[in-house]
Amino acid sequence: MKKVVLYIAMSLDGYIADCKKSVSWIKGQDDSVEMLDTYSDFFNNVDTVIMGKRTYEQITTELSPDRWPYSGAITYVFTHDASMTDTKDIKFTNTNPCRLVNILKEETGKNIWICGGADVINHLMKEDLIDIFHISIIPTILGGGIKLFEETDDMINLSLVNTLNYNGVIEVVYKRR
Repeated sequence: MKKVVLYIAMSLDGYIADCKKSVSWIKGQDDSVEMLDTYSDFFNNVDTVIMGKRTYEQITTELSPDRWPYSGAITYVFTHDASMTDTKDIKFTNTNPCRLVNILKEETGKNIWICGGADVINHLMKEDLIDIFHISIIPTILGGGIKLFEETDDMINLSLVNTLNYNGVIEVVYKRR
């Protein structure tokens, strides 16, 4: 069975985007130091990417407007916009994120990456569908913006798998207990 992995960066105070919905602050403490590439190894173990429409739009307009960065994996984008047209690598859907992830988990293949945004992540968390939490904590306090985790009455117990520290960034990997 495929694992569902949340692989994301957040500020020290728990935000995944600032008040202007920008992620330009995602970097280490020293701009002259090259960032460690943990993404490539991670992405080699993924064949499915899940995201919301705002994350998709940010990728295609701001972060990587000239080329789709997740080719080689099928990306599902959750949207209510019926005018969006599927491509070879990108499928637009208005289905329930939990229902789709449950179906995808049963398929053979590599892991499922939950790329964003917060609404999709929190839907999946409410149904306890995220198996691994791989979070890069960026040495920045934003003070506001889009929170990674919304308030909930449900506790999720985790077990630490790994930590990595470079250029002020702390990567933590937890799995569900």
